[in-house]
Order: sequence, then C-alpha cells, then structure tokens
Amino acid sequence: MAEVLAWMNGLPHPLVYVALAAGAAIENIVPAIPADTFVALGGLLAGAGDLQARWVALGTWSANVAGAWVVYRLSWAHGAPFFRAGWGRYLVRPHQMRRVETFYERWGTPAIFVSRFLPGVRAAVPVFAGATHQPWPRFVIPLALASGIWYGGLVQLGLLLGHNLDRLGSVLSGVNRTLAVVAVVVLLVLVVWWLRTRHPEASDADGREGGGGAAREGEG
Repeated sequence: MAEVLAWMNGLPHPLVYVALAAGAAIENIVPAIPADTFVALGGLLAGAGDLQARWVALGTWSANVAGAWVVYRLSWAHGAPFFRAGWGRYLVRPHQMRRVETFYERWGTPAIFVSRFLPGVRAAVPVFAGATHQPWPRFVIPLALASGIWYGGLVQLGLLLGHNLDRLGSVLSGVNRTLAVVAVVVLLVLVVWWLRTRHPEASDADGREGGGGAAREGEG
C-alpha cells in the first residue's frame, strides 16, 4: 500500500483521480485487484493533501457503477448464448440458469445491493444479471446505492485517518477479512446449490416435491 501511495503522490492531481477511478472500475473485470484499497487511499490523500474528497468519492463511485454496467451489457448480449451453447454450459447448465433467473426475479434487488459489499461475489453478479436479461433499473439502482454507501464510507475512513497509513491498512484489513468470511459463506452455499442441482433429474424432483406440497396445501 505504501508503494501505491508514493506512486500516486508523484502524479498530477487529475491523473490521481483517473488512477483511482480506474482501480474502482477494473475490479468488475479482475476481482483480484483491490478497488477498496484504492478508494480508501484516495480518502487518505484527500485528508493529507490537496485532493478533493467529493471528487474522489464521485469518481470512484461512477467508475465502479460504469464498469459493472459494461459487464452487465456484455453479458446481456453474449451471456445467454455462452451459457447455452458455449463451454459455459458445463459451468451452469440450462436448468440451473432458469433457477438463477427465477432467483433474480424474486430476490434480485436485495441480492444485488448486498453483493456490492462482498469481495469476489460482487464481480459475478453483473454477469448473471445480464445473462438472465434482468431489467436495467432492477440492476443499476441497488448497485449504485450500495456502491455509493460503500465507497463514500471508505473515502470518509481515509479522511478520518489522515496521514496514518498503517492505521488505515489495519482497519481496512479487518473490515475486508470480515467481509471475506461472509463472502466465503455465500460461495459455499452457492457451491452446495450447484452440486445439488447439477443433474436435471434431482432438480426436477425438488421441484415436484415443492409443487406437490403446494398442491396438498391447496387441497387442504
């Protein structure tokens, strides 16, 4: 982190804003790049130097939303064919994709909102939202709200800690560890779901049991 901070300190201010925005955007494509660190460093630079915190927050927020939008639109155009006929069909089978679509239709808005706080998970959500052709307001509105809250909070964290880079790294590491644990739990749940619904026969059996239960309730 210290190396990145030193590098940014040597850049003209307009280029610092561009670098921070690029770091926030590229996480949508390369999840391993720590966009949260870039944003918090922007807040630190604003607190310790001449950067404007509002432009740091606005630039990283808008770039992050724009990056997610690009992934969503690309997946809208190419995701369904990829998962239906490309090698992606071995990753998520058609009957599983139908279940993903049903999930988005029922829980998409809160799921998209929560996912923006979870490292790793946040990068996958636009892909499946686009592949299942979810309406753009259902995707963009919760994503933009969550990203605004998260990145605004990170910029404020950097501002509050001022020159204390070590303290910033410690707090950010603690927050990210907590969120990573939550993300791992979510991923484990998804893996279990993927394994249980991998075969159409098992998936259909689950559906018949649910339908039968509903029918029995109706008869009662």
